[in-house]
Amino acid sequence: MFRYALPLALIATCAACSKPPQPDQAPPAPQAHVETPWDSMEAQKKKAQDVQKTVDKQAADQRKAIDDQTQ
Repeated sequence: MFRYALPLALIATCAACSKPPQPDQAPPAPQAHVETPWDSMEAQKKKAQDVQKTVDKQAADQRKAIDDQTQ
């Protein structure tokens, strides 16, 4: 009787310490964008780049108009 008690106790201990199976869960939904302190600076930078593109286009149009008048 004692001969089987030690192995049975060892098996019961190992079974009690094992991890339970993971439940089937869907992955968590992506969270909304959290605003950071740099977001406003990035928006200002983007706006400045857009303004610079507009100024460059107007300067090119003006150069073309001057070139057309002088020829």
